[in-house]
Amino acid sequence: MKKRTYEELIKESPVTYEMYAEMVDDGNRYEISDGVLELMIPAPTTTHQSFVYELQYKLNASCRNEYIIYSSPIDVILSATEVRQPDLIMIHRSRMGIVQKRGINGAPDLAVEITSEHSRRRDKVQKRIAYAKYGVPEYWIIDLSNFTLEQYVLDGERYELAEVYAEDEIVRSEIVTCAAFSMNEIVRSLPIHPDLLD
Repeated sequence: MKKRTYEELIKESPVTYEMYAEMVDDGNRYEISDGVLELMIPAPTTTHQSFVYELQYKLNASCRNEYIIYSSPIDVILSATEVRQPDLIMIHRSRMGIVQKRGINGAPDLAVEITSEHSRRRDKVQKRIAYAKYGVPEYWIIDLSNFTLEQYVLDGERYELAEVYAEDEIVRSEIVTCAAFSMNEIVRSLPIHPDLLD
């Protein structure tokens, strides 16, 4: 079967994971949102990438015995027509069966998105709805414009905002109980403070 390009696939409805997996690799990152192929642009900033690394490092230090932690790019296949690439996910080791060669086949225990001006609507609306629909128990949205963490916990089929963390407040989770850090701890760990970047 001939591999298809992004331009060819965006005309299809619905786009499935199998179609997406057979796409021509053009070096871009994509997600499938309710059967619609979406291009993720622009590339993450250096602050974003450093923050993901430092957060993963911090969570690994306290949680690696209980959880497997992955950072993007990795396909989280929630259904045939819903494939996301969260910035960071955690999967309890008792649920290793969802970790497959092609990606994560099912809902992780925690999904984390680090939002930007380009992804804010997608992270706060579209992804929040999708992660709740497919049963991701906890969802964090981290805003680098003010270094806050919004913690959403699944209540039935929708998320409730459980807490907003900032500065030296210790982030705690009833689902990922091993997590314990503050936003300031992560910011202080960044190789270059964001205020010093152009």
